[in-house]
Amino acid sequence: MGAEGFNTGGFRDWHVHLELMRPEPSPVTRVLDLGSNVERLRGIADGLRGVTVSYAGAFITAPGGYPSDRSWAGPGSVIEVDGAAAAREAALSMREAGASVFKVAMNSVAGPAASSDVVRAVVAAAAGLPVVAHAEGPGEAQRARECGATMLAHTPFTERLDDAEIAAQAEHVVWISTLDIHGWGTPDDEFGIAVDNLRRFHRAGGVVRYGTDMGNGPTVAGFNTREIAALAECGLSRAEILATLTPAAPAQGGPVVFVPGSPERPDVAAAVLVDTAAH
Repeated sequence: MGAEGFNTGGFRDWHVHLELMRPEPSPVTRVLDLGSNVERLRGIADGLRGVTVSYAGAFITAPGGYPSDRSWAGPGSVIEVDGAAAAREAALSMREAGASVFKVAMNSVAGPAASSDVVRAVVAAAAGLPVVAHAEGPGEAQRARECGATMLAHTPFTERLDDAEIAAQAEHVVWISTLDIHGWGTPDDEFGIAVDNLRRFHRAGGVVRYGTDMGNGPTVAGFNTREIAALAECGLSRAEILATLTPAAPAQGGPVVFVPGSPERPDVAAAVLVDTAAH
């Protein structure tokens, strides 16, 4: 007799960079690339087996803004825009190229951040598709929300958000976790800030998605149990951790993952994930 279990739509990593690192075989069968040259990305995706790729295409940023000055940001992976009209054109070009989300860089720590007019123009051009903001620096997470961004690429880690902002974020914005990038197993100060923010965001009813920023430093090329352990540290139950990984149903097509346990008891199924992370 086989083990009890159920099929899910495949574990999803909501933040990867396939130009920087290729995934290894793992329970992660769906990935969202949040910043790459579309043509190169398509070639990479065609070469992957058992992994479904969706993408934002290029970062949309301010002239000279993050990550235009980074060595890892290859040609065509960044579009610098100087106003709302150029931002709309950039977003529409990414949509025509097959993007299912859009990525705006609001990183005031690393240089000029996309202006509010630019972010609002991308949101308008997205026409209901998610707009993911890299919000880094004082006030950037709040500004992203106020401009209509619907996802944060990272749990805010440069400042502790106050409880009122946490509540507003929980109502309007989905957070991609990416906790493990802060120390890669040796937690740093930014890890502590992010965990505090995410713990309160989750308590306020906010929606969390598992994401690792794969390719950013010595990240794991597959399923990251340290990220799972960090989510547990933020107070997510086993069932809630499983939900961050499996928001897609098998009926939507694509690869399927078999999860041990009962679909009526997702806490039992998710126990294997948390227990693995603890060792």
